Amino acid sequence: MKLIVRLLTICLVCISQIGPLWAQSNRQQQAAPPPPPPPAEEKPAPYDTQMTRLAEVLGSIQYLRTLCGVSTTEWRAAMQQLLDSDTGNEPRRREKLTAAFNRGYRSFAAVHTSCTDAARTAEERYRNEGATLAAEIAARFGN
Repeated sequence: MKLIVRLLTICLVCISQIGPLWAQSNRQQQAAPPPPPPPAEEKPAPYDTQMTRLAEVLGSIQYLRTLCGVSTTEWRAAMQQLLDSDTGNEPRRREKLTAAFNRGYRSFAAVHTSCTDAARTAEERYRNEGATLAAEIAARFGN
């Protein structure tokens, strides 16, 4: 839980800064891969709703910052760290958070095609919402 609090703090710092989805590498399949382990029972974390919304907000910010010409590599790295630490061996939770990030990204891509005052305002509001969510998750569910 301390790692989650630490990563949420990193996320909070990224969200609160005005500064700057991750590339996934393709893996070659072996001729005879070993059978996958039985899926572990995934129980929802008590903060899944807030984490899903945070992932969606991060995706929205990712698109809007890129649209307005701001380097956003920190956002991708923060989201990847959050996924790596919080979803561990829970592929369904990982997929859910990744889908939320992508949904946030695509929702603004469908509406905003150039950096306008409305896009900058939306980005600022989403940064504030993301900072609030990260702080609430860390305060309520952290150790």
